[in-house]
Amino acid sequence: MSFTAFLLAAAVLAITPGPGIAYVVARTVAGGRTEGLASCVGTAIGGLVHVLAAAAGLSLIIAQSATAFSVIKYLGATYLVYLGIRILRSKPQDLAESEALSALGAKRAFRDGMVVEALNVKTAMFFLAFLPQFVNGAELILPQVMILGSICVLLNTLADVLAVFAADRLLDTGIAHAARARLMLSVSGITMIGLGVLLALTRRHT
Repeated sequence: MSFTAFLLAAAVLAITPGPGIAYVVARTVAGGRTEGLASCVGTAIGGLVHVLAAAAGLSLIIAQSATAFSVIKYLGATYLVYLGIRILRSKPQDLAESEALSALGAKRAFRDGMVVEALNVKTAMFFLAFLPQFVNGAELILPQVMILGSICVLLNTLADVLAVFAADRLLDTGIAHAARARLMLSVSGITMIGLGVLLALTRRHT
């Protein structure tokens, strides 16, 4: 898969409404823009923890067995299709539902964001499914995963920051917002399913 394909997929996934965006928006509503931005930095660091874990784990797997690494790629492609189906079946309002939060201050928002993201099992599973699809098993895995993973975290953080600045509009429950959210979910779901299928088919011919 080309680097352009990776960037396209990572960008689409970054702007998909999900728990990360919902969290930073909720933090912004509770404690203002400063607290929201602090939570963005925290979730970014938490995301890098998953990148490090994925890089170390995948490097160990490829060192032990090239076949095992190929299996990981196939399972990852299947998982991407599964996520795409889940996204298509979800409702925009489901992503906006979150518990009411109270103001914590920037330092606490930063710390909580980092802990919440670092302990997010779904993030770990996603990185293990997504990143191997774009690395070359014949070359060193560690630097490849670190670079690609860091790009993913950067794009996700940029999306979170934009969400903070647009919190009032994102929390709007009007019909226009619901339509935009539905469109984003549809595009993201279809993109993820298509990516998973393409990756699986490509593996069969190489």
